[in-house]
Amino acid sequence: MTSKNAFAVAAASLLAVLTLACGAGGNTADGSDDALAAAGAEENTAAPEAAKAAKVGEAVRDGKFEFTVQKVKCGVAKVGSDLFGAKAQGQFCLVTLKVKNIGKEPQLFSDSNQKAYGAGEAEYSADSGAGIYVNEDANTLLNEINPGNQVTGVIVFDIPKGAKLTRLELHDSAFSGGTPVSLS
Repeated sequence: MTSKNAFAVAAASLLAVLTLACGAGGNTADGSDDALAAAGAEENTAAPEAAKAAKVGEAVRDGKFEFTVQKVKCGVAKVGSDLFGAKAQGQFCLVTLKVKNIGKEPQLFSDSNQKAYGAGEAEYSADSGAGIYVNEDANTLLNEINPGNQVTGVIVFDIPKGAKLTRLELHDSAFSGGTPVSLS
């Protein structure tokens, strides 16, 4: 990781702490700020479910990024070479994703901000360690993308054998609402 990327990660972490600290103490005697925050939280949780999900091959946007899921391949037992690689606990699902910065400033892309869902709304996180073996240039790890530029990489999810992914939720950052992509 470059020092520029390390700085961006540290800055994002500091911003998260400050946001939580400021939000904890800012209510009025009548509780109106709490009511507004609760109403906003309800809207944020309902938005991804209510939004019409795109399909594989369709571009979707979240914040400063435009995402296009190009391909999904599940049932992979191991990634990498015989000497250096990772074995799935269950099975790997490899999601080939194009990410374009549509904003006016550099934006940090991380595979760890992306989520996959299966039957019964089971949530799966990206396996960044396995992602190293399928992305020679590390495009889906911590990668700062300048405005107008795009990268294509593979995000790896380790899901149980026999399970099937139903949708993805793609985020421009850990704090964004995300945008759904249907896989069924």
